[in-house]
Amino acid sequence: MTLLYLVRHGETDWNRARRIQGSTDIPLNDLGREQAASAADLLSRRRFDAVVASPLVRAFETGSIIAERLGLPVPATLDALVERAYGEAEGMVFDEVERAFPNGADVPGRESVDDLLRRVIPALLAIAHEYQGGAVVVATHGAVIRAVVGHVAPDEGPAVGQPIRNGSIHSFELVDGDLALCEFDDPIEAQSEAPGRYEFGYQNALENQPDA
Repeated sequence: MTLLYLVRHGETDWNRARRIQGSTDIPLNDLGREQAASAADLLSRRRFDAVVASPLVRAFETGSIIAERLGLPVPATLDALVERAYGEAEGMVFDEVERAFPNGADVPGRESVDDLLRRVIPALLAIAHEYQGGAVVVATHGAVIRAVVGHVAPDEGPAVGQPIRNGSIHSFELVDGDLALCEFDDPIEAQSEAPGRYEFGYQNALENQPDA
């Protein structure tokens, strides 16, 4: 069995301020580092072969904290794992988004979910094939995880409408060459009540808007 554990990066100051981050490279704050360390402690209950990360610093630092706790090398990075791009909305807070793009207007430069999946799914499958029969932690981003969950398990009850929390862990397995969801908020998360548990929609105003 080949397993991938997708971990959302810890909190950043832009998360806290409710600013759209996307491809903008914002570092973890102190709470984010604590969340990454908490995720690392939970993951240490299982054995892993590698940690792979998005090159954006918030994800790479999350992956590095996890890798150190697991006694694994510094994470390899894959550009395909970066957060969804939000174009001209990046850096805005919710009311600014509403003023600039009212009533769900198209946001110039916003990456579609289909385009996001076209780069993320092949990257995850490549990781799974490289570590066939093993287990890998993938430190990435909220919209990435949401898109993957929606793609592989669109009708999965516990996952529908649920937040992708900072530091949360979501497990997948390789089944007949495709990804399948094992657990949304994997049970190794059950004892974690880390701060910062506001909903993903609260963190990113554009995720509740359909692609134009």
